[in-house]
Amino acid sequence: MRPAPAHVPVTCYRRPARPSRAVSAAVGVLAVAALAAGCQNAGTASGTSAAGATTITVAATPGVDDAPLYLALKNGTFASAGLNVKIRPYSSVSAELKALAHGTVDVAAGDYVDFFFAEAYIPRLKSNLRIVADGYHAAPGVMEVLALPNSGITTPQNLEGKTIGTTEPQVLPVKNGVPYSLETVATQSVLENDGVDLAHITWKPLPTGDLITALADRQVNAILVQEPYIYEAESRLGAIEVLDSCSGATASLPLSGYFALGSFASKNTDALQDFRSALQRAQATAALPGPVENVLAHDSGMNMETASLVTIGDYPTSLNAASLQRVAGLMFSFDVLGQTLNVAGMVGP
Repeated sequence: MRPAPAHVPVTCYRRPARPSRAVSAAVGVLAVAALAAGCQNAGTASGTSAAGATTITVAATPGVDDAPLYLALKNGTFASAGLNVKIRPYSSVSAELKALAHGTVDVAAGDYVDFFFAEAYIPRLKSNLRIVADGYHAAPGVMEVLALPNSGITTPQNLEGKTIGTTEPQVLPVKNGVPYSLETVATQSVLENDGVDLAHITWKPLPTGDLITALADRQVNAILVQEPYIYEAESRLGAIEVLDSCSGATASLPLSGYFALGSFASKNTDALQDFRSALQRAQATAALPGPVENVLAHDSGMNMETASLVTIGDYPTSLNAASLQRVAGLMFSFDVLGQTLNVAGMVGP
């Protein structure tokens, strides 16, 4: 997941055809919601509260992916399941993984490419991650390659010989010709299916907050971004969509989920099952825009109009290993993984 930009204007260009189902574009939206809902920045990992509820500490990088997590905390869904959930915000997935490996948190939320790579290669996490819940799936318009108007780049084929700015990798190493993020894995799949020679594409990793400026200053020919940066680029620059990275073979691609260490999962089976069930109930509620928009508008100080501008994907209400295997398959096909990953074996408890 990618945190939102500090500010998104609400009174400028907006592509009329884009479906709107969504949430705020402010960077602190979910962090503010977390504080207002009683989230904790400190404390211990699992345990039992004074009221007898099981405590689960969750690491999250605040963003639209996690909205139901904060909603479930705010509306008491976790509490009604006998859980005392504490959310610790982190600035990156790599920081979350470090906290998970050292037992500082019990569950960590993040994108599947980073966590599957950790399961395959990172010490302390290798062969030790369990998927607790599925969190967020792609929908049209949530991840796109954008170019400036009048740039002459209007089709995927126009990207050959061009430089595309992307978010810096958080966990994966940068290797020549190998995708290093969820976004680049998905986009290379679409480009390949469109007949684009990937050898003629140059990826330029940049801090996420610098991508729109880099496009405006023509440091790159195009940028690959998720919402809410898509809306910001359209608003500020009149940027146009060149391709939707989650279309065709990558349509409805699972993007992020919730993970725990195998050792924690084996000792806390009932609590994690309760956590999953409660989260899925919140994700069912989030299928309609109202509950999420109300939470964000109330806790961030935004009005409802602002909270409904950014397109978001889908929040699944079940955990399907075969669906998640699609991500691992893409990673293997583009050499991100050296061997196939058995996702079904990671599902637990």
